Amino acid sequence: MGFKKAKLKGIFSSTKRLQKAFKIRNETAIYYKQLSKVDHPSNADERRYPNKIASYIKALPQNNLGEVDLRAYEKYLEAIEEGDHEEFEKIPLGGERKLVNPQAAYSFDLVGPDSHQMVCPPPPDFNSEEFASEMVELYWQALTRDIPFNDYHTNPLTIAAAEELSTLTKFHGPKMNGQVTPKTLFRQAFPGALEGPYISQFLWKDFPFIATKIVQKYKTTLAGDDHLTNYEDWLAVQTGKPLPNSNSYDSTPRYIRNGRDLGEFVHKDYSLESGLAPCLILLSYGPEALDTGNPYLKSKTQVGFTSFGAAHVLDFVLRAVRPALDAAWCQKWLVHRRIRPEEFGGRIHHKMTGDANYPIHPVVLNSNALLRTYEKYKTYLLPQAFAEGCPTHPEYPSGHATFIGAMVTMLKAFFNESFVIPEPVVASRDGLSLESYNGTLTVGGELNKLAYNIAIGRNTAGVHFRSSAINGMLLGEEVAIGILRDYRTTYTEEFEGFSLTKFDGTKITI
Repeated sequence: MGFKKAKLKGIFSSTKRLQKAFKIRNETAIYYKQLSKVDHPSNADERRYPNKIASYIKALPQNNLGEVDLRAYEKYLEAIEEGDHEEFEKIPLGGERKLVNPQAAYSFDLVGPDSHQMVCPPPPDFNSEEFASEMVELYWQALTRDIPFNDYHTNPLTIAAAEELSTLTKFHGPKMNGQVTPKTLFRQAFPGALEGPYISQFLWKDFPFIATKIVQKYKTTLAGDDHLTNYEDWLAVQTGKPLPNSNSYDSTPRYIRNGRDLGEFVHKDYSLESGLAPCLILLSYGPEALDTGNPYLKSKTQVGFTSFGAAHVLDFVLRAVRPALDAAWCQKWLVHRRIRPEEFGGRIHHKMTGDANYPIHPVVLNSNALLRTYEKYKTYLLPQAFAEGCPTHPEYPSGHATFIGAMVTMLKAFFNESFVIPEPVVASRDGLSLESYNGTLTVGGELNKLAYNIAIGRNTAGVHFRSSAINGMLLGEEVAIGILRDYRTTYTEEFEGFSLTKFDGTKITI
């Protein structure tokens, strides 16, 4: 699709204006109509295992092993196949918890790529070494939730986690000289994201809000507040029964200082907050922080506002969220229906106790992480940070990862990725204060770090896998790029296009 400025001579030239508006919208619609039909490959686990042990089944009726009632699962599949509201109303549930918005998988958007036109690569197979390795990482993340990020390089647990993950040939987390280290532990090697503290500056720094500022101290849960490690509680929650207990909260708000704090942040947010605060922080830095291609930086008589100014940036960062979630929901419900970590933990528990013989790779069964979990909790279940465990929608890809991937991509398009963050900080070990950080951190690196903080924070809580976080971010990036591409034709300014660095390090101009 060629890009031409939406320029018209004359004021209120109604006929020309209508024609031009129609042409822009029509050309965009034709572009999408002419795209080739895409296939949506899955890992075939749903077909491979007739008893659905590798599929998402939470909130559906289950037996004492946590295996789904197959008649209920068939009703569930029928509703998904039909996409009809009445069919969804017929899905049998096991308790009071309802499924989260499966009909959103069929939604249409008027800007950007259609959710059904984007593809997520299949996640690792249920019986694969890669999937088992992802689960080993999750057990370690649960065991180390209360360790301050500042102590990762000295704490015996985080050192042991790095050592074991280094031995897993199918583990795809970042490494240094071929080894997982405390510096790379539970992180992702996007450009600049391994520099400096674990947490992004955008989750620590005060941000302006109208005529005040917001201090980013948050309500968090108490150390050791782990859930669903008792089998009876676990089974009740799987079938949607009332929660056996609730989270216990710290009375003192804190800056995010450990995995538990980060998990609780992504427990209570809705979706927009993790992109809104960084946007307001970046806007507060003034024109110097804007992308160098902003057409108003060189203007002698104008500044941007509704185009290429604050209103424009805020609109695009926040508007990317819902299309990103539509894309994630399409993949979750219509394609993959992947098992959640807490469900997989139940499969591991039964394998280890001899109650069932599931085809689980020995990498996780023989892991130090699983042994330590059993020694602490006397079950092999994956400890959950949230009392209710995971949400009642399938695992792959992560919704949080997808929407933060989209918002961060929008922020990169409007701001200068090379801009150096002024006065960087790091949270104290107790989370009560911020201390100066002696180092150089850039907007691009800290935005990439923000993306994995939000995505992998859900993993730390025990509700997602690494592959779901990474591929969710990439899906969100694709959504945002499509929206930017569609709006590229609507501006009258002398504008060369949106430039940004993708998560894989590729530099593009839209």
